[in-house]
Amino acid sequence: MTPRSARGRPLPVARHGLLRSPNPLLQMLTVFGVIVAVVVVSGVSVAGYAAVGLVSDFAENAVELEDAPAEPPSLGPIEGPITMVVTGTDECEDEIAGLFGGRCTGSDAGGQLNDVNLLVHISDAPRRVTVVSFPRDLMLPIPSCTQEDGTQTAAMRKQPLNSAYSYGGLGCVVNTLSSLSGLSVPYAAKVSFGNVISITDAIGGVEVCIAGGGIRDRHTGIDWPAGMRTVSGYDALQFLRTRHGVGDGSDLGRISNQQQYMSRLVRKLVSDEVLSDVGTLGALAGTAVKNVTPSDSLANPLRLVQIALAAKDVPFEDITFLQYPTYDDPADGNKVVPDYAAAEQLWAALIANQPLQLSGEAGKNDAVVVVEPPAGEAPADPAVGETPTETPAVVDGTVVLPQSITGSTAAQETCSVGNVRG
Repeated sequence: MTPRSARGRPLPVARHGLLRSPNPLLQMLTVFGVIVAVVVVSGVSVAGYAAVGLVSDFAENAVELEDAPAEPPSLGPIEGPITMVVTGTDECEDEIAGLFGGRCTGSDAGGQLNDVNLLVHISDAPRRVTVVSFPRDLMLPIPSCTQEDGTQTAAMRKQPLNSAYSYGGLGCVVNTLSSLSGLSVPYAAKVSFGNVISITDAIGGVEVCIAGGGIRDRHTGIDWPAGMRTVSGYDALQFLRTRHGVGDGSDLGRISNQQQYMSRLVRKLVSDEVLSDVGTLGALAGTAVKNVTPSDSLANPLRLVQIALAAKDVPFEDITFLQYPTYDDPADGNKVVPDYAAAEQLWAALIANQPLQLSGEAGKNDAVVVVEPPAGEAPADPAVGETPTETPAVVDGTVVLPQSITGSTAAQETCSVGNVRG
């Protein structure tokens, strides 16, 4: 059957990312898990954090950033826009290394790649949250970075994004995405394989939707039928890692699959199932704080609470998950390069604090489809007509993004399209 978009028309299939990946992908739970946990715990005094050891645990491995702000003066919503980078690394921790075969037993088992890279932007009043996912195989300039021993690496004109961590840790990933977007990034956090397993277990799993013929992927061991399925722990990590099992098997399709998970995670975190369960909230707060490596600017619990309070009332329709626009790399069909013209429209809208409207598909490479609302209900975030990439449409102050920027809002429900050939 010919793959079709959410609008029912045939789509061309991009070829990059179809080769066997040399390193497995990790997807973290995004900053929302930490934000919601902190909002709940913020009812307790800062001394309460210290009493249970969360402050020292969270700050122990904090990473210093160039644009870190001053210490927060008081407890209350942080003022102005907020931008942070959240990255996931394919670290082989001792307790889980046996789960990942050759990746964690080969010659590169000790290395770490930043395989998941998110830029989270919380706008100033009115508050909106935009989460931009960047492909791991995005070829782009990497600036000079400071390594652990204090030496500086040389700036590089064209390297894969997921190599940035190896040149200078979390700070290098932040500097790379800050240079690409033109946005100052004062906050950042990192998670690993084991962190994902611990955090998903703490919230009791996330229910995801599988469409098509189900997901079958021998690389991750997934063989699941179509329908709703609650995933947690190791299964959640494998769902987020699967590439061959969704859409056309590309990395861009995998990002769309991950965005379905993130959207449903947001719904789970603000549901009565979590918010009304004191035990779950306590477990989530403790687990999230202990399983995230923050920048120095996030290590102070007051700052965490300020960010949480700034984002806690954002409605689902104003939480948007986007995929950074790209072209196939002419030098390597398995890589992609930035679509700077389309991306500039996004960055300009965020800087100007303009609301965004999607015109493209819900995801790349037919990896997800939008679940239609019941008869008689209007779509939560209806798409508009054709919008050329070169000229952004602005309607009543709302920027209509070019079709090359795909994504969906948390108000929309999407399902991952399984590829039974996996």
